[in-house]
Amino acid sequence: MADVNNAPWLTFVGWGESGTSGLTAASQTALEQASTVFGARRHLDLLPDINADVIEWPVPFSDGIPLLLAKRGQRVVMLVSGDPFWFGAGTSVSKHLQPNEWTAIPSQSTFSLAASALGWPLERATCLGLHAIPLSRIRPFLHARQKLIVLLRDGAAVRELAGLIASLGFAESRLHLLEALGGERQRIRVFSAGEQPPDDINHPVAVAIDVAGSGPAMPRTPGLPDSFFEHDGQITKQTVRALTLSALSPMPGELLWDIGTGSGSVAIEWLLAHPQNRAISFEASTDRAATARRNARNLGVDWLDIVEGRAPDVLGDQPLPDAVFIGGGLTEPLLETLWQRLPEGTRLVANAVTLESEALLVQWQDNKGGELQRIALSSAGAIGSRRGWKSQYPIVQWRVTL
Repeated sequence: MADVNNAPWLTFVGWGESGTSGLTAASQTALEQASTVFGARRHLDLLPDINADVIEWPVPFSDGIPLLLAKRGQRVVMLVSGDPFWFGAGTSVSKHLQPNEWTAIPSQSTFSLAASALGWPLERATCLGLHAIPLSRIRPFLHARQKLIVLLRDGAAVRELAGLIASLGFAESRLHLLEALGGERQRIRVFSAGEQPPDDINHPVAVAIDVAGSGPAMPRTPGLPDSFFEHDGQITKQTVRALTLSALSPMPGELLWDIGTGSGSVAIEWLLAHPQNRAISFEASTDRAATARRNARNLGVDWLDIVEGRAPDVLGDQPLPDAVFIGGGLTEPLLETLWQRLPEGTRLVANAVTLESEALLVQWQDNKGGELQRIALSSAGAIGSRRGWKSQYPIVQWRVTL
């Protein structure tokens, strides 16, 4: 038995469709010395006879963790597709281990194999793993002339993805269907998103997409057009939203509380700022909470957490945020609760449109500091045969760091 204190007992071996012929010498040695080998059925089918116990990894994936941990201290190999830590199983498994318990020997990832097969510069392609998460997460990346490489679950997911891309106005996109890359079964076929995909799609499968079409692409700057959101009028409008996001200053990995989320527009754009960002939306209206969920799903950030109820009553058990936006439900008790609970350094932005909420912000800014702004916007509109300025309700915005 291996000494877990001195040497890793688990080795993640990157595995491909070429089986052992594509392994490095280090990977070959790890297999030869293993007492137990774990792998998915399609991996084990390519495994030659070896002097080790061979265990098929179960479905669901989480059921295999206890089986693996029961082998702690033995020489164990886990066969993992390509690079174990690029949309791979290594990430899910290693969090149950100490750093000295495992080592990894990666092989070529599907992304590398796809780029090599197509002659694409991998550093310019967007790589997405959508095999275990909603396909709608591709939405922010649908921009004409972009190249995407997407890992998918199976042939049914290929057909669903093609239909989704076409429905969003990008039916002209060219899809390269990549099956069993790197092995004897490798096959590459090409079709457009508007065409019917083949029925005989082999696993494992990926799709490389040359995005084309005139569908509405999502801008990469804050302030999406309001037309991207379903709403009942309760929405932070585009220009004010852009200013609000600028004031909130989202940074990678941060958590936002969006209080009175309405359509969810601010929280959604916070999440779009970086894939590691998190947001919790609080909404008293069940209908608006449902609308925010649909907006998040349709715009590719389905991980938005929405809590139904009125703040501050529903804030108690939530993880503390890095930033807070108050877009609705502004009250004295809410501000008092936030000041009592939030840690020093939390950024708070509150927008007020009524005279009562404006007076509250003026009072709190006088006591707590921060920056107070009045945002007044006007749009050109018809006045008879001529044009004039039509004013929107002014917004008073308070920005403060606790």
